[in-house]
Amino acid sequence: MTEARPQLLQADGVAALDRAIAILDAFATTDRSLSLAEIAARTGLYKSTILRLANSLLRGQLLERLDDGRYRIGPATFRLGALYQRSVVAVDILLPIMRDLTERSWESVAFYVRSGDARTCLYRVESKHPIRHTIREGDLLPLLSGSGGRVLAAFSGQQGEPYETIRQTCYYLSIGDRDPETAGVSAPVFGPGHVLLGALTLAGPSTRVDTAFLRRMTPALLEAAARATRAFGEDASALEHAGVKAGNLT
Repeated sequence: MTEARPQLLQADGVAALDRAIAILDAFATTDRSLSLAEIAARTGLYKSTILRLANSLLRGQLLERLDDGRYRIGPATFRLGALYQRSVVAVDILLPIMRDLTERSWESVAFYVRSGDARTCLYRVESKHPIRHTIREGDLLPLLSGSGGRVLAAFSGQQGEPYETIRQTCYYLSIGDRDPETAGVSAPVFGPGHVLLGALTLAGPSTRVDTAFLRRMTPALLEAAARATRAFGEDASALEHAGVKAGNLT
């Protein structure tokens, strides 16, 4: 067994700190606790090294040792997570990602949030084309029409189709659903605890933005949604896998 994962052996880092971080990184969102052997298998660290570093993590309440000898993430991580959430301004995360997606697609990108039985355009980056899909920040739109609304409804628990499929694929593509002259594709963005924050939408006039174009852009949209989700502090693996699958379909 190697003493540490190769990416941890950085000349400009502190080895003990890097290894302590590796121990915390070993925990996935689905893990309630891990045994010493499981941590060793996931990190590539010797058990003796893990035990030594775990003592420091236990003192700092970053880890807890259960009665059966297993470990779980400690309460200090919750406090750090809360501090991170308060320090993050949504616009600082979303707008650079939205601008990147507009650069790649040359189409408009918007971020929608649910507002009761409707949705609100919270942020928007305009298309580079002179003829564009015209929605303004603050506009209120139907929830159960358009790709952004469908995604918000799906991840808010709406039953039936197309919502079951949206939850499986993590995106929805629509042509003329809300407006006969508009087409778009949307994906969800999540925050800590897998809370739905909103829907990221790429849209444009259906005369230019057709099904083939939207399918080509779906992997990029899912990648953008995954980047935003990670930046907000949530696991984005489902969005990443959906992006790979959409790319393979394309």
